[in-house]
Amino acid sequence: MTDNQANVETIVIIGSGPAAHTAAIYAARALLNPVMYEGEYASGVAAGGQLTTTTDVENFPGFPNGIMGPDLMMAMREQSINCGARILTKTVDSVDFSTRPFKVSGSFGDVFAHVVIVATGATAKRLHIKGEDVFWQKGISACAVCDGALPIFRNKPLVVIGGGDSAVEEANYLTKFASKVTMLVRKDELRASKVMQERAFANSKIDIKWNTEAQEVQGDQMMAQVVVKNNQTSAVETLDASGLFYAIGHTPNTDFLNGQLTLDESGYVITTPDTMKTNIDGVFACGDVQDHVYRQAITAAGTGCMAALDAEHYLSAQGLI
Repeated sequence: MTDNQANVETIVIIGSGPAAHTAAIYAARALLNPVMYEGEYASGVAAGGQLTTTTDVENFPGFPNGIMGPDLMMAMREQSINCGARILTKTVDSVDFSTRPFKVSGSFGDVFAHVVIVATGATAKRLHIKGEDVFWQKGISACAVCDGALPIFRNKPLVVIGGGDSAVEEANYLTKFASKVTMLVRKDELRASKVMQERAFANSKIDIKWNTEAQEVQGDQMMAQVVVKNNQTSAVETLDASGLFYAIGHTPNTDFLNGQLTLDESGYVITTPDTMKTNIDGVFACGDVQDHVYRQAITAAGTGCMAALDAEHYLSAQGLI
């Protein structure tokens, strides 16, 4: 062991969403003294993960009247700290799983750990259409909750791209501020759950354009129009819009792993069935970084619990605790 490895952490948790905090709570209560690197706006998302971009959370048990996403994440963070977890607002840039203890690196330098729990979640996808780079954060956003209430969007026509639950939720949220919200759906039906579809159809301020895709964003200092194309008729139309919000899915945040963990074809970490174990002993993954099916806050929290318990069993078996 080198001098730099003289003080080895028992568990390092990388991430800051429900999975990371649940893992931290369980690990701390097991007296494993975990340290969490929650990131400094890592992958373009604030610490707390995707729930920081969500308004009312109505399906997380324990909140009969619902709770705001950011409030839920702040409560989780406080609970992690109260249980004994140490949280550092630093971003992990790389890991080295070829050495033991494992090496975790970032602007903070290098730290070493017997166990690493990867809970880095996933990031909203971008379309990279013409004009996107010019008008990103000048009308284009991937977070309606973060930006939708800004003065530039109030009482203006807005556009949401997507047909899933997130797209419907963002469209409904934006109707609080917009004069009108147009949803661009590339198929002839919504992928959203039935209850979310009903909300969209019932909202008089939401207009849905089926079989329609964005082609270009235009404007001057700020965006002003979206050029769209019907993928069935090839008809092209220019919509007046002061804002364009993406809700088209997510990419798992696994680049920093540099191929050391086995991933599926979409980049999600593959874990052993019924566990959170990865292909490397002592490395566990939980939350949306490994879940491309359910992707819910409650399932992420559940896998965080599993990762911490798996980690505790591993450490015990190795005689490290």
